[in-house]
Amino acid sequence: MLRQAVILVGGLGTRLGERTRLVPKPLLEVGGRPFLDYLLDELTRYQTIEEIVLLAGHRAEVVVEAYHGKRWRGASVTVVCEPSPCGTGGALKYAAGVLHERFFLLNGDSWFDFNLLDLALRAENASAIVHMALKRDQAGDRFGRVVLENGRIRSFLAAGTEPNGPINTGIYCVDRAILEYVQDMPCSLEQQVFPRLAAEGRLTADLYDGFFIDIGIPSDFERVQHALPERLRRPAVFFDRDGVLNVDKAYVYRIEDFEWVDGAREAIKLCNDLGYYAFIVTNQSGVARGYYGVDDVHKLHDWMAGELAAVGAHIDDYQYCPYHEDGTVEAFRRVSDRRKPAPGMILDCMNAWPVRTEGSLVVGDNGRDVEAALAAGLPGHLYREGDLATFLRPLLTAPATP
Repeated sequence: MLRQAVILVGGLGTRLGERTRLVPKPLLEVGGRPFLDYLLDELTRYQTIEEIVLLAGHRAEVVVEAYHGKRWRGASVTVVCEPSPCGTGGALKYAAGVLHERFFLLNGDSWFDFNLLDLALRAENASAIVHMALKRDQAGDRFGRVVLENGRIRSFLAAGTEPNGPINTGIYCVDRAILEYVQDMPCSLEQQVFPRLAAEGRLTADLYDGFFIDIGIPSDFERVQHALPERLRRPAVFFDRDGVLNVDKAYVYRIEDFEWVDGAREAIKLCNDLGYYAFIVTNQSGVARGYYGVDDVHKLHDWMAGELAAVGAHIDDYQYCPYHEDGTVEAFRRVSDRRKPAPGMILDCMNAWPVRTEGSLVVGDNGRDVEAALAAGLPGHLYREGDLATFLRPLLTAPATP
């Protein structure tokens, strides 16, 4: 399981002219926020990522001041500054002391909307030093094309050579053995390292669909101002937990008692692959009744996150309500607008995340879930039995983003 993400934020951004004289390209504002903030938000949706490393060069002090030592959701953020322009490969070499054995690597000036954990899952079986995410096709002649054969990259074609075909999105799963290929400085991954890896059969890739944009030229930088915030408005699937994702054995809180419903993890991955947010909204009155504590709830949800990551899936947000008006634990004995059939947990997710109401839905196993859905302005669907992914698939549309 990859727990580290490394982002290249050191480029000069010369094609954007005066905009990047004082500000590194990934820190330019998009929709009122630094573009890099969107990347950090996206990475930390995957709760398995615990550490983010920013490799800074041009105007590195700006990156350090804004991000070094901060926490982004559950992940720590560290900035490593190259002493002089080292190229993308050189920046990695200089940061060798902080790199994990395997890590995600991303360009800091592009965005690709796809399931990052699916890439990690496929990379495990690839036996490669670098496993790339390729956009299946991108119109126009601005980008070079990638020649892919049976999952292995054979070569790279210069921009303008072919009018269509896969492109490199700048997102990779990387083994630190790549550092052995970084020799003379400065060193470019794209120009010097990747062609060598391709020649040796150690560069593999998978094709994905999804929204892609690179902010490196003025026209795309202007387009991203509205396109990216709009793309982040995704529909969501709100899952009840006990009886939907796991077999309801009454007040499940111990890992050894947890049993996944058939197709549950696959249903969550289906949401991830199609671009939906995936949330859990679960009543946990066992806390109020004194059967277990909030730490037990968190421990179980952390374990679930690991189980989901093993199949390339994730939950964006775990919401639970520990309150009940008849509870025996004083701190949790009260009426709560978060307890279903009240819609509080659903509404809290919709306020915290850029959820698009159109296409969103709730999946539950009793009338309380449906009532909560309707109170939040969403359709509710009752799951009773059978494979959850099979149940859910007809309720979703693809792609989820407009």
